[in-house]
Amino acid sequence: MRGTSGSERASSAILTIPNLLSFLRILLIPVFVVLIVRPSTTTAGLILFSIVAATDWVDGWVARRTGTVTELGKVLDPVADRLAMAAGLIALVIRGAFPLWAAALILVRDVAILAVGAVLLAGRRVRIDVRFIGKIATFTLMFAVPFVSWGTLDLPLAAAALAAGWVGFTVGIVEYYLAAGAYVGDLRRAIAIPT
Repeated sequence: MRGTSGSERASSAILTIPNLLSFLRILLIPVFVVLIVRPSTTTAGLILFSIVAATDWVDGWVARRTGTVTELGKVLDPVADRLAMAAGLIALVIRGAFPLWAAALILVRDVAILAVGAVLLAGRRVRIDVRFIGKIATFTLMFAVPFVSWGTLDLPLAAAALAAGWVGFTVGIVEYYLAAGAYVGDLRRAIAIPT
């Protein structure tokens, strides 16, 4: 997850390794969706979704370590996270591996933040940086959703996966909504600044 502090220097480069990793994660979305919804390949799809979800920090880490943080990457990485999470949740709900109410708690928050941000920041050259609590919340939920789904599908160690998944989901969803509150404050401050 690459959007960090506003003071982090970012270049205008496009073809960097971290950006290519983000693009790769986006390209893998239709692959794991198709695998998840087909009963014969659900386990493979869930594993691929878990890998894509678990590696959401890799592109940001590489960007910071190699000094290749870019303006595109600061937008592309969170977009890849949101798209992967939304697609994975929809596929898992369709497959019956994740409850609709729990998916809705995640998706409604994401749609609300995106809609409010788009409306309030339309026409302004302002970008809201990703907060640390938002990063932690996303990471926690990207860990929790595959674990709950693994347990629901009654795969090996299902009971342990369910327990770990629901604990992670509970912590992650609280963090997710706390982050949403922080982003609302950031949006209010951003629109109060004359452009």
